[in-house]
Amino acid sequence: MFVAGEYDVIVIGAGHAGVEAGLASARIGRKTLLATLSMDNIALMPCNPSIGGPAKGHLVREVDALGGEMGISIDKAAIQSRLLNTGKGPAVHALRAQADKKLYQFTMKETCEKQENLDVKQLLIEDIQVENGEVCGVVAETGEIYRCRAVILATGTYLRGRIIIGETVYDAGPNGQRAAMRLTDSLKRLGIRLMRFKTGTPARVDARSLDYDEMEIQPGDDEAAAFSSMTDEPTRSVAPCWLTYTNEETHRIIRENIHRAPMANGVIKGVGPRYCPSIETKIVRFPDKERHQLFIEPEGIHTQEMYVQGMSTSLPVDVQIDFLHTIPGLRHARVMRAGYAIEYDCLDPTQLMPTLELKAIRGFFSAGQSNGTSGYEEAAAQGLVAGVNAAMYVAGGEPLVLKRSEAYIGVLIDDLVTKGTQEPYRMMTSRAEYRLILRQDNADLRLTEYGRRVGLVSDARYDRYKKKKEEIETAFKLLQETILTPSRETNDKLAAEKLTEIRTSISLFDFLRRPDVNYRKVRDMFNLPRISDEAEKQVDITVNYEGYIRRQQDQIARMERLETKLLPPDMDYASVPSLREEAREKLAAVRPRSVGQAGRISGVSPADVSVLLVWLEKERRAKTAEEDHHGIS
Repeated sequence: MFVAGEYDVIVIGAGHAGVEAGLASARIGRKTLLATLSMDNIALMPCNPSIGGPAKGHLVREVDALGGEMGISIDKAAIQSRLLNTGKGPAVHALRAQADKKLYQFTMKETCEKQENLDVKQLLIEDIQVENGEVCGVVAETGEIYRCRAVILATGTYLRGRIIIGETVYDAGPNGQRAAMRLTDSLKRLGIRLMRFKTGTPARVDARSLDYDEMEIQPGDDEAAAFSSMTDEPTRSVAPCWLTYTNEETHRIIRENIHRAPMANGVIKGVGPRYCPSIETKIVRFPDKERHQLFIEPEGIHTQEMYVQGMSTSLPVDVQIDFLHTIPGLRHARVMRAGYAIEYDCLDPTQLMPTLELKAIRGFFSAGQSNGTSGYEEAAAQGLVAGVNAAMYVAGGEPLVLKRSEAYIGVLIDDLVTKGTQEPYRMMTSRAEYRLILRQDNADLRLTEYGRRVGLVSDARYDRYKKKKEEIETAFKLLQETILTPSRETNDKLAAEKLTEIRTSISLFDFLRRPDVNYRKVRDMFNLPRISDEAEKQVDITVNYEGYIRRQQDQIARMERLETKLLPPDMDYASVPSLREEAREKLAAVRPRSVGQAGRISGVSPADVSVLLVWLEKERRAKTAEEDHHGIS
């Protein structure tokens, strides 16, 4: 063994968590190593070739606002984009883009390779070195030792990965790549609790073998908004997707072969995702459902591979071919890659602090699927936070911790470190209590200042943010100060636009509350200044939902009072009277930072929270009395 290099931060894994972590650390100024099992698989999309969607699109916008890379890369690689849930309120509007998966990989790989302070190396890391409770280096399989001050684990599904297709089982990462088989042993020696999860992917079929007239075309938007505020051109959709359905014949074949399903016969031990189950799990779980929706999605513009979304499976290949051929549009489909399941090791995330640093090992961070999550977007969000906080740890700077009321990223991380997860965690809008405030359209307004503080937001990005913010503030001021009077001239203008006349004086701000009015219409009628489309959207949403937004802000203020009541990190919960035994155990395991976080731990009741508040108040009074006594003495 020999010391091959010294770094501030080492990132293990170059998937969606790893690349964001490595880029964030390097851009902040830390000398960073990004270690990947294969230089050809940086930012690989082994499952669905898309980015965004409900809640996930929010995460991408937030990563972008903080100065991350995912939004920029998907804007370059998108071949179809759609804004989803447009028939609902703005809180659940979500951008989704179909990616040219290879172009996305190449774009991210080039970005990493060109990044100052970032070295990218093909290495299989097998051991993490710790001295006196603090990370000090890693060891590669070929014997090199790399010294460091901080490590970020971003191993995705490669940690003791196992591919399962029917009766065929072998050790591997996604798409049959190498797996990290020995790193698990190193983690166990360090006392880290691990879980075993499972995920899967469907077959890929040859586009030339499909019958498109039997399916329903799903075009993208002609011009869709971009994920990144740094993207100037709208995304143009150049490749459609297709909609089809399973049927009773499909279900019959799966039921007759369910004994060959690894999930049913005990081959698979890991816990799978509840919200993205395999087709065989759907058939068993929903026996009365006559059909299941499938989307046939292109994997790129330079490949014939099509992804059968909604049909994840680990059934034997002969069964996969048989049931695919029962589906309209796929009756003559040629399978290019079979679907498979993959089992892998991951950390119990309750061992982490909100910074994503392990409580028991200083300088050891973890991000992405190694924390029990699923999805590229969840991984990228954690990767960025871990990269920032590892860089701050090395430099002794203030860490980045986002609250639940500030970002979906805050909800994601708080859920993981406070509640843990018993299955692959997926971000959903329903998990966010304040989703009307945490919209995808205002991510830059919420988070750009944080990205600027930690050193990720460039001058160019910050200038765009300030311009948009100034436009919105100026527009609000003008709307509130401009008063419409019920004059003949005013009502004639309203009549010309087929709007109801006014009978009393009213501000333009209040006038804008009308359901048939928006800023652009008011601007044209009353000669207001032009502002950007994004600023217009903010004005319209804020005015129309002002009452609801104010109520959520009041709820946040009440919650924040509990978040400011900090609990001692070394608190002895066994000595707190009246706490239930379950609460003592859960509190001692998670060690919450505040009473607010304590209240979100599964097994801690409102009564337990009241006990903690009483205990804190007694401690405060005792401390005050002691200080007064010493002052008198």
